[in-house]
Amino acid sequence: MKTVKIVGVPEHFNLPWHLCIENGEFDQVGIDLQWTDIPEGTGRMCQMLRENETDIAVILTEGIIKDICAGNDSAIIQVYVQSPLVWGIHVDAKSNYNQLTDLQNKISAISRFGSGSHLMSYVNAQNQNWDTTNLKFEIVNTIDGAVEALQSAKADYFMWEKFMTKPLVDNGTFRKIADCPTPWPCFVIAVRNEFLQKNTSTVALILEIINNTTIEFKNIPSIDRTLATRYNQKLIDIQEWLKSTRWSQKKLDQNIYEKVQNQLIELKLIENKKSYEAVVK
Repeated sequence: MKTVKIVGVPEHFNLPWHLCIENGEFDQVGIDLQWTDIPEGTGRMCQMLRENETDIAVILTEGIIKDICAGNDSAIIQVYVQSPLVWGIHVDAKSNYNQLTDLQNKISAISRFGSGSHLMSYVNAQNQNWDTTNLKFEIVNTIDGAVEALQSAKADYFMWEKFMTKPLVDNGTFRKIADCPTPWPCFVIAVRNEFLQKNTSTVALILEIINNTTIEFKNIPSIDRTLATRYNQKLIDIQEWLKSTRWSQKKLDQNIYEKVQNQLIELKLIENKKSYEAVVK
């Protein structure tokens, strides 16, 4: 058996991986795929790739491109989710913030620097024509940390995938005041270059198995109920999420890669560009 370490966020997007593992599909081809949930998100997963704590990461597109440009020796081998990620912009339910303009120059709770919540704070600020040099952040690590930070006024707002935070909106912890979709496909599959070079055929097998599952994922009987149960979601919310989510089995398009990189340069989040060929394998 070939042991392969893989990480991703504990969210509904990654159920296809868990189903393949539980069904023994990787075992059948001699791969012991060891999945670890990373609630801290993309910033922590970038660190794990850099420090050889994982071989593969299912990770936010903008986060891994930023980190590769900053020296992470990894490559993007495929888009995993083609549709945008819809970030909800949340405030404490008891706060006086009611619209986006109220949040200008306020403190954004982020899981960590380099995470999606960090980078999307810049995208949102740019969308609103705010001065992005004035952004302020409070590191909270997880959703639970964000709840504490907003309730104690250490931070003023928190951006996270809107369906994962919806139970906190429904129970009156958060209030969602706006949505901010990513202007590109949300999740890609990244691999450490050292691992990729030594295990090309293993990586190809992993992609073949997960792609066969994501192609058919929406047609799995009662998949909406399975998702709702496993991720503590209302069935109606999961059904809406399923309609808007599109998995991918293709490489990251060069034009989209350049779009992400150009936006990161414009926001002064990276200093140097990397060629498409150096990043997308």
